[in-house]
Amino acid sequence: MLADQPPHLTIREVPWSNPVGADLRAAQQAELNSRWGTSAPEPAPPTAEDVAVFLVAYEKSSGQPLGCGGLRRLDDSTAEIKRIYVLPYARGSGVATAVLTALEYRARAAGYAVIAAESGSAQPDGQRFYRHGGYTVVPNFGPYAEVADSVCFAKTIGPGVQPPIPPAAAPWGRLG
Repeated sequence: MLADQPPHLTIREVPWSNPVGADLRAAQQAELNSRWGTSAPEPAPPTAEDVAVFLVAYEKSSGQPLGCGGLRRLDDSTAEIKRIYVLPYARGSGVATAVLTALEYRARAAGYAVIAAESGSAQPDGQRFYRHGGYTVVPNFGPYAEVADSVCFAKTIGPGVQPPIPPAAAPWGRLG
């Protein structure tokens, strides 16, 4: 448990296979399918083997799960945010920010210098969330490199590390 988490939340690290986490990820996928109008699989879905950390946020007084998020290892210095999701009725209460902060803390403690993220064009709320969290738009990476509907982000979290891609090189014209 993190000392600086909001007083109304308890954030716990759980295995990828945790049933509560699986239910939250299924709810996220259903919402994404509705937004995109399809159930097409993502280019490289996370797995238990590549997710280094998976967190679930619970409402402290009731124990009700409210949201989740994970970190997937991309390389020795970079982790990718995966599956940040908050149940619709809990949005706007700080859950997503608390999960993101906890993931950044865990990534820094694990020695990662950069965190990357991806949000699709049908997720303007996700794009605003990452920008508000200090993430910079970067060229699409890895499995998203050729996906026109993806917008990728990165944030440097390690001390003394240069940003992964200069802001001037980022594809700003795609935001809009």
